Amino acid sequence: MSAIEEVAPSLYLPGFAPRQVHREAAVAPRASEALVSRQQWERRYRTILRVSDTAVVLCACILASVFSLLATAPSILRADPALLVRVPLFTALIWLLMLSLFNTREAAIIGVGVSEYKRVAHATGLAFGTLAIFFLLFEWEGIRTQLSFALPAGILALVWSRWLWRRWLCRQRALGRYASRTVIVGGREDVEYALRTLGHDGRIGYRVVGVAILDESPAALVVDGHVYPVVHGSDSVVPAATALHADTILVASQPTKDPTFVKRLAWELEGTAAEVVLSSRIADVAGPRMSLRPVEGMPLIHVRIPRFDGGAYLLKRGLDIAVSSLALLAFAPFAAVIALFIAIDDPGPVFFQQDRVGRDGRHFRMLKFRSMRVDAEAQLAALRADNDGAGLLFKLKHDPRVTRVGHVLRKYSLDEVPQFWNVLRGDMSVVGPRPPLPDEVSMYDTAVSRRLYIKPGITGPWQVGGRSDLSWDESVRLDLRYVENWSVFEDLQIMWRTVKVMVRPEGAY
Repeated sequence: MSAIEEVAPSLYLPGFAPRQVHREAAVAPRASEALVSRQQWERRYRTILRVSDTAVVLCACILASVFSLLATAPSILRADPALLVRVPLFTALIWLLMLSLFNTREAAIIGVGVSEYKRVAHATGLAFGTLAIFFLLFEWEGIRTQLSFALPAGILALVWSRWLWRRWLCRQRALGRYASRTVIVGGREDVEYALRTLGHDGRIGYRVVGVAILDESPAALVVDGHVYPVVHGSDSVVPAATALHADTILVASQPTKDPTFVKRLAWELEGTAAEVVLSSRIADVAGPRMSLRPVEGMPLIHVRIPRFDGGAYLLKRGLDIAVSSLALLAFAPFAAVIALFIAIDDPGPVFFQQDRVGRDGRHFRMLKFRSMRVDAEAQLAALRADNDGAGLLFKLKHDPRVTRVGHVLRKYSLDEVPQFWNVLRGDMSVVGPRPPLPDEVSMYDTAVSRRLYIKPGITGPWQVGGRSDLSWDESVRLDLRYVENWSVFEDLQIMWRTVKVMVRPEGAY
């Protein structure tokens, strides 16, 4: 056997057939046009963030130095005038360095939201922790002002600027820019699930340009009214990625008898695509609790079992008490006006009380402003046949029982404000799953009943994710994911999104 035709021993892997390799052909893959295009827009967006972050950090540090000068100008100028320049520049340098070291502009978190904001917050915290150490060691004048002003003002400004750029990025992605051109690979059922999750508009970063079906051979795939071109078989993935100028391959599932499929696919895509993304159904619920840990060269995916008690829940209760108290105090002047309109529109009780099921299956009386006629419950049986709700949920888009004032209250979620009293009492939480009726709970299966592991909420993932427009399965998936993975940071984010939903309501009826 000649030297250029000897078999490469590294290719003797399970699932690989030995093949002859020419040494002259062993050339590193070159980037394709699609890969170069993706790298260009990623660099462009990182540059935008870098310039924005630098401007915010410098402004915060300089303003802090100016305030320090106004407060103690004579003493600082006499002691060391150079401090007025050295301290803000040193602070900005440390801050920007931490933002880079924490990969706050990494492509994997571009436009993600919470993950991006967390990294920015952690980097800022470490930067100012480092500055505090310098303050103790050198006792520099002016660092105290940086800690008391630049830290809170700067982190708020940084998160706000990232949020603004994220909104801009979403608008660009809706126009087909700054999104990964994606081909989804897998069995038909898994591919359809991935398509419904990602959507068709590319707003979350993946614009699907085609699919590769491994178990069937349809001419095209239609999901939610959108047609996707289809190729067939595992050998067609790379040619399809090249022809469709895709830079991302999302593997929704792999052939059952080919354990090395993903490894081979990644090798074959070298120079063609930027990444291979693996989708797993377990990530729907357990995503934030998953971590990858290599053990002796074998990567293991760890899934931490959730807990439903402990200190985190005491913190959540504290947040509930604070928010509900403020909400009730702030809304008290408007409650009398709403009560008057309700009584004029349809004489009867101002409040509507209903039996709902809370944590661990305990029943409680939920309080709302009445938005329906007094005899609404008596008419329920006659209207069940026209149900527009999903699954076990009963809803009507044009419910004849809703009063004129009730339509306005429901549209802007004002009918739910009295539930802050339930939160203060401890029956509910500000954020949580939707509080179900006893009849609904009696039909829950084992999985859906997990919604009762924590307190129901006034708002939650269902409220900000589409409300009544969601399917039953989708609303259950959102609730279960929240139940097992909630955090105070996520609660605050849902509260903020709820305010936006109230201003621009969708799916409310």
